[in-house]
Amino acid sequence: MKKQLLALVVIAFGATICIASEPHNDKQTRDDIARHRAMAAAHEAAAKCLESGKKEDVCNKELLAACKGLAIGKFCGMKHEH
Repeated sequence: MKKQLLALVVIAFGATICIASEPHNDKQTRDDIARHRAMAAAHEAAAKCLESGKKEDVCNKELLAACKGLAIGKFCGMKHEH
């Protein structure tokens, strides 16, 4: 069972590398730029939320809502240590 799981992980990782290495066309590049700007705006809003004195949980929920469909994970594609 462990060997099968390892084989699946290796296959998935290899497929990810193959997909990630393909060059983007102009539309994909423009879409990536727009997503990065939207994520940056969401992170800026989260920083302002924290500066306003709101609790981290509240600001994280707002960040999650602002980033829905933009990034992977509950931290809008970016997580840092605390």
